[in-house]
Amino acid sequence: MNLDKNTIIGWVLMALVMFGFIAYQQYTAPTQEEIQQWQAQQDSIKAVEMNKRLEKENKEATAFMKQASDSLNPLYAASQKNPGQTVIKNELLALTIDNKSGQMVKAELLDSTYKNQQGSNVVLFEGEGNNTFSLLIDGKTENIHTAELYFQPMESAESSVTMSTPIANGSLNIHYALVPNSYLVNIDVQAENLTGFFPSKTQTMQIVWNQLMTQQEKGWDFENRYSTITYRDMDEDTHELSSMGGDEDEDEFEEKAKWISFKTQFFSQILIAEKSFSINRLTSTKVDPKDEPGYLKTLESDLTADFDPSGKRPTSFVMYLGPNKFSTLTENEKLINTESDLDLRSLVYLGWPVVRWINRFFMIYLFDWLTGWGLNMGIVLLILTLLIKVLVYPLMKKSYLSSARMRVLRPKIEEITKKFTKPEEAMQKQQETMKLYSEYGVSPMGGCLPMLIQMPIWIALFNFIPNAIELRGQSFLWADDLSTYDDVINWGYNIWGIGDHLSLFCVLWCIATVASSMFSMKQQQDSMTPEQAQQMSMMKYMTYIMPLVFFFSFNSYSSGLNYYYFISSLTSALMMWYLRKSTDDAKLLAELEKRHKQRKEQAASGKKPSSMMSRLQAMQQKQLEILRQQQEAQQKK
Repeated sequence: MNLDKNTIIGWVLMALVMFGFIAYQQYTAPTQEEIQQWQAQQDSIKAVEMNKRLEKENKEATAFMKQASDSLNPLYAASQKNPGQTVIKNELLALTIDNKSGQMVKAELLDSTYKNQQGSNVVLFEGEGNNTFSLLIDGKTENIHTAELYFQPMESAESSVTMSTPIANGSLNIHYALVPNSYLVNIDVQAENLTGFFPSKTQTMQIVWNQLMTQQEKGWDFENRYSTITYRDMDEDTHELSSMGGDEDEDEFEEKAKWISFKTQFFSQILIAEKSFSINRLTSTKVDPKDEPGYLKTLESDLTADFDPSGKRPTSFVMYLGPNKFSTLTENEKLINTESDLDLRSLVYLGWPVVRWINRFFMIYLFDWLTGWGLNMGIVLLILTLLIKVLVYPLMKKSYLSSARMRVLRPKIEEITKKFTKPEEAMQKQQETMKLYSEYGVSPMGGCLPMLIQMPIWIALFNFIPNAIELRGQSFLWADDLSTYDDVINWGYNIWGIGDHLSLFCVLWCIATVASSMFSMKQQQDSMTPEQAQQMSMMKYMTYIMPLVFFFSFNSYSSGLNYYYFISSLTSALMMWYLRKSTDDAKLLAELEKRHKQRKEQAASGKKPSSMMSRLQAMQQKQLEILRQQQEAQQKK
């Protein structure tokens, strides 16, 4: 075979490439140590993958075992998450009920009469964390705590629903049914096919009802003052946890109650038992508005109610969620099927017994009659004030005339004072003074008693007006809400003793009070001797100090109350001015002289005096006789 030059060169190059590749393979081949490291790395990867596979298989086995174990737990099905909410409503009230715990998480008033500060419907509470109504029932192996369970809405309608949670082979059902045209909801708690779940000793259930009370009104301090827990015992007495105490008030009880209420200034939530329940603990804790803006207090209650584990008889309650209006509470109470006197109207605070009677049997009816005219509430308060002043005018006139009679007799009193100047003659001077008053038919107490009679009315309206929900949201002049303060000037930060605002009605009332007090003080001074006037000089300063005290106290009070007091004080001042101008002192003295003459003739005829002053004179004579005997005894010693 003939090989040309090119063929030989090709073979040589191919040989060189082959020898080069073999040399490179020999040079780059891994060492035995590197091969062992690579093998170890591969074994480690396989081990990690094996561990992951084993861990997954263990988790699946554990989950399977847990599921098998949970399937034996009677509360397993009830604890499975089932989110959702149901809304039921009637003409006045809408309730939102959550599947978790089966409890009410929102209560909204649909009546357009009641709006919040933003002009929306009043919401008494909203959110599971703000309202807790949990039932706790003892079981044989597991205890029912409804706050931890999930319910399913059953038999749902517009105004009713049954919340049911599966337990063991049965269920626990909570039925809610709104009463038409009312603020009432009937609540029935009943077991179904759970006889074997409960031990024989289970005859009661525990109710834990806690709520963070929502601020509804502009004045936090004033509304917080009226926020409290109220309850009615089996003796038909209504009590309340202190609403004016410290940061926390707590009481423990061993008594039964008909109902318990979480109350604010104008709204209440009342839990009413079919028969009764036991109160274990009540707690009221103030909330710092800086930490919890928009809230007032945290109210907590721990109750015990009867429970039938057989399910034959439900545990029944009625809950009222609505306004603290006297007539509304009365109407709703009539819809509750009970033989006992619930007296839900007592939630409208009307003062102490005597004052409460005035408000309950007079002021409320008069106020309702005036509001029935459809007038602005400012005009209603004006008419109310004038009507009351007309009613008390005879007493005011009697008081004034009593002081006026003493004023025209002042020269004669001064003569007696000049006659008895020694300290040891004080008893004689007092006796002569009382004798003079008796002869002229004048009573020093005549000016005080009529004014004291008016005090219950003054106090009655002090309690009535701030609790009159009819004033809520009603504007008049510069006040946009007569149920709270009228902050014509608001500087936006708190000043100790006065707050963050200035109430104009409060300022006007203080000025009118000074004017009225000055008229009264002038009238009293005119009827006093110089000695008495000197002793009463301190009262003159109090006339100016008290309005200042009133200002710091009432600057945050209801503008309707300050408006009433302003009109009342102004009217009193005008009445005093009118009586002073219309009284003829000379004519009055002539009437007294005539009466003096008649009494002398009566005494000469042997008739016994029957007036209070005559009896007081007799008492003074006895005291003078005792003093004379004591002086004689000391002289003998």
